[in-house]
Amino acid sequence: MSVAASPETLGPALLDRLPATVQKPAYDRAALAPGMAHLGVGAFHRCHQAEYTDDLLASQFDRWGVVGINIRPPGLAGTLGSQGGLYTRLIRENSRIEARVIGSIVKVVDSQASAAPALDVLSSPDIDLVTMTVTEKGYCHIPSSGALDLGHPDIIHDLANPEAPRSVPGILARALELRRATHGKPLTLLSCDNIPSNGTILANVVQAFAQRRGNGLGDWIAANAAFPSAMVDRIAPATTQADLDTVEQRYGYRDAAVVVGEPFRQWVIEQKFAGRVPRWDRAGASFVDDVTPFEHLKMRVLNGAQTTLATLGVLAGFEHISDVIADPLLSAFVRRMLVEETLPTLMPVPGMEKLAYVAQCLGRLKNTAIRHRNHQIATDGSQKIVQRLLNPIRDRLRHGQSIALLSVPVAGWMAYLIQASEKFGKRWSVSDPYADKVAAIADATGRDAQALAAGILAIDTIFDPGLAANREFRRAVTSALDGLLSDDPMATVRRNLKQADTTRLKRPAQSAL
Repeated sequence: MSVAASPETLGPALLDRLPATVQKPAYDRAALAPGMAHLGVGAFHRCHQAEYTDDLLASQFDRWGVVGINIRPPGLAGTLGSQGGLYTRLIRENSRIEARVIGSIVKVVDSQASAAPALDVLSSPDIDLVTMTVTEKGYCHIPSSGALDLGHPDIIHDLANPEAPRSVPGILARALELRRATHGKPLTLLSCDNIPSNGTILANVVQAFAQRRGNGLGDWIAANAAFPSAMVDRIAPATTQADLDTVEQRYGYRDAAVVVGEPFRQWVIEQKFAGRVPRWDRAGASFVDDVTPFEHLKMRVLNGAQTTLATLGVLAGFEHISDVIADPLLSAFVRRMLVEETLPTLMPVPGMEKLAYVAQCLGRLKNTAIRHRNHQIATDGSQKIVQRLLNPIRDRLRHGQSIALLSVPVAGWMAYLIQASEKFGKRWSVSDPYADKVAAIADATGRDAQALAAGILAIDTIFDPGLAANREFRRAVTSALDGLLSDDPMATVRRNLKQADTTRLKRPAQSAL
């Protein structure tokens, strides 16, 4: 009896023998040399910036190989590293599936145990640019102000041990210090995280850290480093075992580093560079003078919808975002919230019709092949709600406009964290830097919505004190929270929709675009 041979694992030796249904790099990878580094080589980077780079290399080959660095788990050596930096990017849209092997990552570096391997790469004269997807909390900033959080444990450690840093600001400041001492070449540091003015935030935290060093490093960075802002967009959920199995069963090889994304992608980059930069605009990206209108549109509409649907979806008992958007009540709620309350807060966006953008975003969330778990989307919500919900709320209150709908997902985020506390029976596990603080408030106050809301709104690193003190904001959030913590949370969604109807009839100009 013969035993079937095990499928071969993806690697450089397999490239020429991939099935015709799998697209492969259209350039000579053996000739590819590193020219940039990326911090945080997770699913999003491999679905987005690495793919744009792969496209660019195919059309205009240059020294733009990527060195991928992880300073937080998971490690790369046993997966991406063992495959020579190669991985399969699956595009999934309902029943359609498309496979492509991306080749732009030429080396991977695990630097969780020590910053030294990362610093060796980042300080190299071969590296002209660093991109990063380290999540919102990776910047060690205060969400309400954007300033460096000097009380963050990693920042405290790094200021005391600047040559052995473990935070992103500490590692980047040390890498720039090493560059100054060894070769003096300038460096562009490009944030690709969902933070408004992410380049400014990155510059602020790195400069604040460098100034604390007191050795002239801050001045050198100001003259030799650039921190452009960027807006990135593609839905890329966490890879599942089913995704790994799909590659093996459909295409006949194993890949431990598969990533999955939707067809849509977008990248808008501020033209502010310290030296050589890849011409990603030739691969579909946009170089612009001001990213702000694009990032506000995306964060407040697409990301605002995701946060709203994820937290309210969990409260309604749904597992995936596509299930939530298929629910008539929640689908109607999020669309009306965006159209009636969010869109009027946005500045004009070149080449973009706002209502069409809303329809496009909600259509993307209906993709049943992208199994994006609500709990994954809700991760680190405390780092996201400022730009997605609180900023548009602040804009509307400034103009005396209703927040009947936008207040609900703020209360939804609170209810989501509260119900992970002991007092509420730990209905689910959450991942959020403020989860313990919210749980402590819930355990101390019980089910008193007014006390719960007051305690959470007092967290001034999330809620600007001026906003937290606004009576209309406090009333709306407290009322919504009371309903969302009840046995019928969706009654609150219905109630606030009716309230928005009443307000709209009284003041029709509020829903004008």
